[in-house]
Amino acid sequence: MSIGYKVNVNDTFHFDIEKESISQLDAVSVEANKFHILHQNTPYKAEILTSDFLQKSYTIKVNNNTYVVAISNSLDILIKEMGFEVGLTKQVNFIKAPMPGLILEISVVVGQTVKENDNLIILGAMKMENSFLSPRDGVIKTISVMMGDAVDKGQLLIEFE
Repeated sequence: MSIGYKVNVNDTFHFDIEKESISQLDAVSVEANKFHILHQNTPYKAEILTSDFLQKSYTIKVNNNTYVVAISNSLDILIKEMGFEVGLTKQVNFIKAPMPGLILEISVVVGQTVKENDNLIILGAMKMENSFLSPRDGVIKTISVMMGDAVDKGQLLIEFE
């Protein structure tokens, strides 16, 4: 029998569910996101409270108990074994100059809260102005340059908390 899915419940319980056993599940939809389930002659009421299809994570209520369930299929398992994580984003904590240039404008101050895609700094290089937008929501920890500074490639410009 092949394992079809790995299921993680509340980050505590881990189950391997075989594809064949899914087809034997006795579940009937009674309303949108509400189900009546019969398992080993015991009835259960289940409701899907929230669902995040991209992360394959669901919050469900079974007989008034709430559970957070994460489901991984064989592709997800293979990708994780290869050292990759599906759907996770890299946390960017600093911005460095991608090329030598001159700081033309700084739009933020230390301690300022910024949203993703807010304009942070403008670097003039090779007769072009390069705007650097915030890669994430966060707070500015340090600004390592001042307006008018010449910077080298790889030099730290802004750091996030």
